[in-house]
Amino acid sequence: MAQVNVTINGKVYRMACEDGQEGHLQGLATRLDGMIDQLRGSFGEIGDQRLTVMAAIMAMDELAEANRKIKGLEAENRSLRETRVAVIEHRDQIEAEIARRIELAANRIHEIAASIEPKD
Repeated sequence: MAQVNVTINGKVYRMACEDGQEGHLQGLATRLDGMIDQLRGSFGEIGDQRLTVMAAIMAMDELAEANRKIKGLEAENRSLRETRVAVIEHRDQIEAEIARRIELAANRIHEIAASIEPKD
């Protein structure tokens, strides 16, 4: 387990994370600190705890919106896959019908050619 010191709202916190995840954790802390700074800019000094709670709610709102978009994209992806399967099946049917008609035409051409060939 790796140890990382992150600064949020001017306070340093020592946190543990999986090895190799230090940069990711630092980035998350930086984003949270940025949200708190943004709120402080909008509302002024309203208390550390309140700013932190508001930032957490903002983060949860972003997460909820991202999850909503993911579900929408998953549904769209399922629909596109189903459409793809239907299109492939339709194409296969059309190709089979074309092949059947070509065979009929070839047989008809062969019959016509046989009927006009001189008989010895």
